[in-house]
Amino acid sequence: MPKEYIEERGGNYYVAGTRISLDSIVHAFRRGESPEAIGQNFELLRLEEVYGAIANYLANQAAIDAYLIRQDEKWAEGRRNAEPLPGNLRDRLMRARDELQTTRQS
Repeated sequence: MPKEYIEERGGNYYVAGTRISLDSIVHAFRRGESPEAIGQNFELLRLEEVYGAIANYLANQAAIDAYLIRQDEKWAEGRRNAEPLPGNLRDRLMRARDELQTTRQS
C-alpha cells in the first residue's frame, strides 16, 4: 500500500504529519546534501520520510519547481513590504547573536 509523504495545507506543502516544509527538504537536496545529512538536520524526520519527500519532488519536479518559484516571490514581496527594524533593536539582536555564538564555541 503506497504511503503519502507530502501533504498540502493552506497552499503549502509539508512532510506529512509534520510542520517541516517540502521547500526546506528540496532546498537542502538541491544544495547537494545527502538524505542522511538532511535527516540529521531535521531530527523529527525518519530517513524514510526524507527519501519519500525527495522521491515526491523528483516525481513532480516541474510542478514543485513552479511552486518554489511562487514561494520565493512571496518571500521577496514580504521582504519588500516589511518595516525595517529600529536601529537599536537590530544592534541588540546582533549583539545577542554574537554572544550566543561565543558561548557555543566555548
